[in-house]
Amino acid sequence: MPVPLTKDPIAEIQRNWERQGWQQAAAPAAAVTAIMRTQQILLARAQEILKPFKLTFARYEVISLLSLSRERRMPMNKASALLQVHPTSITNAVDRLEAAGLVERQPHATDRRAMLLVLTPRGKQMVDRATAALNEQLFEQTGFTAEEVAELNRILANFRQRAGDFKA
Repeated sequence: MPVPLTKDPIAEIQRNWERQGWQQAAAPAAAVTAIMRTQQILLARAQEILKPFKLTFARYEVISLLSLSRERRMPMNKASALLQVHPTSITNAVDRLEAAGLVERQPHATDRRAMLLVLTPRGKQMVDRATAALNEQLFEQTGFTAEEVAELNRILANFRQRAGDFKA
């Protein structure tokens, strides 16, 4: 963990915006920057936890999605849509997961253009172990209180819905 800074640089961003006369944008600029920094911190923690499993968080998300699906398989384009990543990104992740023996590509039974992603037994074991580690070391120890988590989930879901991320 890096040495903490002596003062909050995001609060300084807000003060600088205010000094520039951008009062209306100052607090939102600080909020956006804080969200992005928080994402960096949490992603770094997740990556560190997943390193012994030779997984990135992006690859973990793919096998986790497959493990939670009814048949541990789904069309690649559906996985890309559900994970909200570009098809190129999912292809790269799947290439690595397939090379590691965690997923397989199989032709779709009814759509020749589509490819199914299938979680292998080895992939199921890996995702179970990685999920246990993430739960224990990150998700159950985020640094937020239960009340803050509930409020964050509410605030962020409202924002995402208004931004068109999903329909209410």
